[in-house]
Amino acid sequence: MNHVPSILLFSALLASVPASLLATPADPAKPTADAAKDAEAAKETTPDIGSYPKLPKIGSTGTGAIADTPWHVHDVYRPRPTKITPGKVDLSQGQGTTAPSDAIVLFDGTDLSQWCHLQGGDQMFKPRWKIENGYMEVTGGTGSLYTIDSFGSCQLHIEWASPKEVRSDSQGRGNSGIKFFGLYEIQVLDSFDNPTYADGQAGAIYGQFPPKVNATRPSGEWQTYDILFRAPELKDGKMVKPAVVTVLLNGVMVHHAQELKGVARAGRSPVYFDHAPAGQIMLQDHGNPVRYRNIWIRPQ
Repeated sequence: MNHVPSILLFSALLASVPASLLATPADPAKPTADAAKDAEAAKETTPDIGSYPKLPKIGSTGTGAIADTPWHVHDVYRPRPTKITPGKVDLSQGQGTTAPSDAIVLFDGTDLSQWCHLQGGDQMFKPRWKIENGYMEVTGGTGSLYTIDSFGSCQLHIEWASPKEVRSDSQGRGNSGIKFFGLYEIQVLDSFDNPTYADGQAGAIYGQFPPKVNATRPSGEWQTYDILFRAPELKDGKMVKPAVVTVLLNGVMVHHAQELKGVARAGRSPVYFDHAPAGQIMLQDHGNPVRYRNIWIRPQ
């Protein structure tokens, strides 16, 4: 058997390979003429980050656009949020979060200067609820309290407690309410081992939606609400965009971006009707000595 020299065999195989596959690859450190032109074009259309000395060299200027905004993904020129100082959890007093630096304190435990009673719908007069030990307490029969100022969409923090001594049941036990615009109510009720109708227990959007869970603490203990409220958009007596609310009760989400059906009415379907774009927040006098403390709001 005749053997072909290996050098001749390799030469034959090499001759069969297309010339295009044997071309010397371009030096990656030396861009082609077209790549150089593209880079120059990019320099002309991309802002010079160095010309904005107050902006850190982070993010990007040329990534994908974000729909319906003038910004790109990770856009270095997009305004960053204002820095605030968050509140602290005051465990020594058993309170929830104190007010952040950009909040309006509605009640700090010392006076009711941010609140009033209303007579005849719009005449304000001095509150008659009791203040002691850093909280205010409903004085039955004196009337509901209203904020002096009006608010639209907002974040509200409020702490409340029903009486420790249980004297009634269902809706007669630690009943009050928090009403945005004096209309849209988040129920306040002693709902610890206290059966009642689902859309009337603590955490309910009263007369509309029960809370997802019952997260209340025992009677007499302090409860915490953190509520995000988006005011409705109304026109000519009709709802254009509904009110939307997210509620945390004692740190537990009981409503998430829930669209309201309107203003609850006793035993009747809720409806929307015309009102101003901002309104007072009401704390309801339902005859029970419910206590409130540590109330602050962040208008949106």
